Amino acid sequence: MNDSELLDLFHAGSREKAFTLLVEKYQQRVYFHIRRMVKSHEDTDDVMQNTFMKVWRGLETFRNEAQLFTWIYRIATNETITFLNSRNRKATVAFDGSDSDDDEGYAPANYIKGESHQVDADDIQARLQKAIDSLPEKQKMVFNLRYYDEMPYEQMSEVLDTSVGALKASYHHAAQKIEKILLGED
Repeated sequence: MNDSELLDLFHAGSREKAFTLLVEKYQQRVYFHIRRMVKSHEDTDDVMQNTFMKVWRGLETFRNEAQLFTWIYRIATNETITFLNSRNRKATVAFDGSDSDDDEGYAPANYIKGESHQVDADDIQARLQKAIDSLPEKQKMVFNLRYYDEMPYEQMSEVLDTSVGALKASYHHAAQKIEKILLGED
């Protein structure tokens, strides 16, 4: 069912059915969009629940000026930023000096076998994620949307309410920083 049909169904009085179909259609993409920023499954579920609650409340007044998916992504992005800001205000350093942000939830343990060496895929994923995590929030968001979601800059511009040129510059700077970190040049 396309977005127009979902909205028509919603406005025709089958609100719960339309919303259920909307959640089924977008929940996986929204989940992974949030998860890349938040990391833990439980926190991702909380942010996703807040996102879809806002979608439910705003669906009645949604105007088709933007794509439904873009509107949902924008809500998810704003909810994620709100969550991260709240978490950062509450953050404390562990007494033993260990990093409380594990690399949990990333790639399963597997190996890529080369001719004369093995590369641990978990290690590669962990290093990439640490490099992404070191970026400022805006660059991290832009990098994730472009790299993982392959979102076009024009659509990203609607989601983040930023010009295409600024997004291209943010992505370029983020990619350069990540490359330097991965090559050990930082």
